[in-house]
Amino acid sequence: MKDDALPSPVQSPLLSERAGTAIKHGYFTREGGVSDGIYRGLNVGLGSHDERHRVEENRARVSAWFGAELRKLATVHQVHSPDAIIVDDSYDGTRTEADALVTATPGLVIGVLSADCGPVLFADAEAGVIGAAHAGWKGALTGVLESTIEAMLSLGARRERIAACLGPSISRRNYEVGAEFVERFLEKDPGYAAFFSPSPRDGHAMFDLPGLTTKRLTDAGITAENLDLCTYADEERFFSYRRTTHRSEPDYGRQISAISIRER
Repeated sequence: MKDDALPSPVQSPLLSERAGTAIKHGYFTREGGVSDGIYRGLNVGLGSHDERHRVEENRARVSAWFGAELRKLATVHQVHSPDAIIVDDSYDGTRTEADALVTATPGLVIGVLSADCGPVLFADAEAGVIGAAHAGWKGALTGVLESTIEAMLSLGARRERIAACLGPSISRRNYEVGAEFVERFLEKDPGYAAFFSPSPRDGHAMFDLPGLTTKRLTDAGITAENLDLCTYADEERFFSYRRTTHRSEPDYGRQISAISIRER
C-alpha cells in the first residue's frame, strides 16, 4: 500500500445501477491515506488517537474524491443508537450524537465510520434522497436502518424505490459472542436464532451481523445488497476493532463509507 496513492473505494453494483450518474458513493478502504503505524492508510476517525492533522488530511482526500471541500463532508458522533438525522445546507460541521444521516442536498457528502460494524448506504435516485447508516449489532437490533428509511421518506423518497447496500463489516466466521448476547436477540425475536451458529467454544456462538442487517433492510420493504467483505479477515484493506482487541493493540483506525448527490 502506498501512502501517496489516491483513495480507491469499493462501489456497490446495485447502487451504481439504480443511481446512475446522479449519485456518487464509495466504501473507502485503507488505501490512499497518510496515517502510519496502527492507523496505516486512510484513517478518518476523529475519535482515534491518530495525529489530528493526518486524520484531517485523510478526510479531505475523501471529500476530494467526491469533488467537494472538506467542510462539505458531514459525519456524526456515533453512539450505537437507532437515531437518524437530516442534514442540509445549514450543516456547520457539528457532530451530533446519532448513527445515520439523510439528505436531499446536492453537493453535501454524508458518511459513516466503521471498523467491523456495518456501513449501509441508501439511495432513491428519482427523489434525489440519500442516506448513510452505521449499523453495529445494537443499531441493527434497535432500528437505525428503519429510522434512516423513515427519514428518507419524509424528504420524498418512496420505499419501493430505495436501494441500500451493506459495505465492509465483520462476518459470521469471525464474530464470536457469548450466551448472554444470543439471549438478548432471542428475547427480541426467536426467529433471530437463524443468525447464530455453533462456535468451537462451549457457551459461545458465531453471529451473522451482515445477515441480520440485510434481513432488516428487506423486511422494511427496500431492495438490499451485501458486498460480503469481512473487515476482520482483510487487514490490508480494512480496520477492525475486534482484530485490534484480540491483539491487545492500544487503538484502531476507522474507514468511511459515503454518498453524495451530484451538483448539476
